[in-house]
Amino acid sequence: MSGSRSTTPVRSPLVLVAVSGGADSLALADALAFEWDNAGAVIVDHGLQPDSAQVAEQAAGTCRALGLHPVEIVTVAVVDEGTGLEAAAREARYAALTDAAERHGAVAVLLGHTRDDQAEQVLLGLTRGSGTRSLSGMPRSRGPFRRPLLGISREETRAACAAEDVEFWDDPMNDDPAFTRVRARRALADLDRDLGPGVAAALARSADQLRADADHLDALATAARDGLPPSGPISVGDLAAIPGPVRSRVWRILLTEAGAPAGQTGSTHTDACDRLLTHWSGQGPLNVPGRLEVSRRQGRVHITPALPVE
Repeated sequence: MSGSRSTTPVRSPLVLVAVSGGADSLALADALAFEWDNAGAVIVDHGLQPDSAQVAEQAAGTCRALGLHPVEIVTVAVVDEGTGLEAAAREARYAALTDAAERHGAVAVLLGHTRDDQAEQVLLGLTRGSGTRSLSGMPRSRGPFRRPLLGISREETRAACAAEDVEFWDDPMNDDPAFTRVRARRALADLDRDLGPGVAAALARSADQLRADADHLDALATAARDGLPPSGPISVGDLAAIPGPVRSRVWRILLTEAGAPAGQTGSTHTDACDRLLTHWSGQGPLNVPGRLEVSRRQGRVHITPALPVE
C-alpha cells in the first residue's frame, strides 16, 4: 500500500461580485473569474425599470459564461420612506448582498465602484458641507464589502469590457438628471472641461488623505468614550475636556448608543448638543433622532427617551 496522501487541491474560499450588468461590475466580474478559483456573482434586481428582469437575466448569463458559480438573481422591493429613491435602493441592495454572502458562505463581496464614483461622492459631500468622514468617500473595505476598482476610471472599465468582448448594459437612469448623483457626474465633467483633466483623480486622492485623518479621529473618539461612564449622566467637565474635533464624534457615539438611528445624527445635532457645554445659558432639552432628549442638569448631561407629547 502506497504511503502517498491524496493530492486533491484545496479550493479557495468563495468570493462574490455584485453585478448590475454595467461595464464597471462586469469588468470586475471578468477579472475575478480570471484571478480567483472560487468566484460567484449576485445580481440585484431593484425592479425600478420595465426591463429590469431581462437585464438581470442577461447579466447572469454573462457571469455564467465567464465561469462564475454560483450566480444568483435577487429581486428586492425598494420602498422610499422619505430618504429618496437612490438611498432606498442602496439600502435594499446592500441588505440583499449581505444576505447572499451569508447564505453562500462567501468571505467577501466585491463592488464595482470606480475612481469616478469616488469623486462624485466627495463632490456631493462638499456641496453638503460635510466633515472629514463623509469627504473621505467610500472605504476600500468595510465588513464583507471590498472595492478593488477605486483606483480605476470608468473609461478603463469600459475599455476592459471591449477588449474582452464582454457586452454590458448602459443604465438609462445614469443619464436622468432627476438623480443627484447624475447631476454630480455632469458637474464633474464640466469641471474637467473648465479646469483641466484630472479633477476626478484629485478628488479621489483627497478622499484617501481625509480617510486616514477620519480613521485617526474615530479611534481617538472611541478611546475618549471608553473613558466616560458606560451609562447614565455624564459630567459636563469630563465631556468639555475632550478636544472639539474628537468630542463631536463622541456625541455621535453617545447618541447612537442611546438609540439614535445610525446615519441620522449629523453635525446639526452634534453641534446643538455641544452648545450645552460651550454656550450654556440655561437652554432647555434638545430633541434628536430616535425620539431622544439631550439635556443639561446640575452639571451633568442626560440622554434619555423623550417624553410623549400630551
